[in-house]
Amino acid sequence: MLFSRALLLPTLTAALIAFAASSCGGKRARAARPPRIGTSQTGIASWYGPPYHGRRAANGEIYDMERFTAAHRTFAFDTWVRVRNLDNGREVDVRITDRGPFVRGRVIDLSKAAARQIGMIGPGVAKVKLKVIDQRQAVTPAPVKPPVGPPEPPPPPPPITSDTFGVQVGAFRDQDRASKLQTALREKYGHADLVVREGDAPTWRVIVGVYANEALALTAASLLRQDFPEAFVVRRDTASVP
Repeated sequence: MLFSRALLLPTLTAALIAFAASSCGGKRARAARPPRIGTSQTGIASWYGPPYHGRRAANGEIYDMERFTAAHRTFAFDTWVRVRNLDNGREVDVRITDRGPFVRGRVIDLSKAAARQIGMIGPGVAKVKLKVIDQRQAVTPAPVKPPVGPPEPPPPPPPITSDTFGVQVGAFRDQDRASKLQTALREKYGHADLVVREGDAPTWRVIVGVYANEALALTAASLLRQDFPEAFVVRRDTASVP
């Protein structure tokens, strides 16, 4: 996405987004509620390993690509999800510990171990069905560990959790471009944040609005897509860049 796109939405559109963004202004964010058991989604899964292996995930844990975890945009941390590869019928259970994937049309980013379990390492992506399950139903093989490795990492900090949502309108490798877009959108809508996803090449995400529920965020996203076709809803539980 190029920053040179016009940022002018109709006045009514801007007013609707500003109204939705202010709907939870002044209220303290509630702890994130887990999705209902049985909630399902169908879409494209991808997987991630290096360069994120060994770095902190969004919930504060050190990401280990050989454990059965995954990234989801909106499911609360520690939600357990059963992922079925619709191409071959293979299944894996994963715990949500991170945020992503930040590509429109994809619904989950699996760890390398989870992707291997359902046969999608080679293809890289697969059409899947997700189903939220009770933790007591989860079945995962023991993680594969190398014979020699670094010392155990320190305990993670408490996760940042929230029951509010935003709309991601862009992701950039260039922090300056992301900051310029953030400034323009903050002036227009009153609330736009910059959130970094660490990696060998960090990704700077621009997120607009603070919405009290996912339905309001979905309405705002549909309006923002007039100028940002790849806009989508994310949960706001990762700290923004000061």
